[in-house]
Amino acid sequence: MPHISVKMLAGRSDVEKKRLSEALTLAVINTLGASEKSVSVSVDDIDPAEWTEKIYKTEIMGHPQSLIKKPGYQPF
Repeated sequence: MPHISVKMLAGRSDVEKKRLSEALTLAVINTLGASEKSVSVSVDDIDPAEWTEKIYKTEIMGHPQSLIKKPGYQPF
């Protein structure tokens, strides 16, 4: 039962979010052999001014043990 949680800067359209959800779902199906009905995807829009405090410090740098791909930027 994979659940994918995406956090990204606010401003993307519902159509873009739907396409992202579909692409992620296909990637999970093709990579893990999961069924389509077992995959769920959520998207949280984050205000750019809050990204460093809410996401980078707490979720990216705050959880190094679960970070599979590091970002190629440093906000400070």
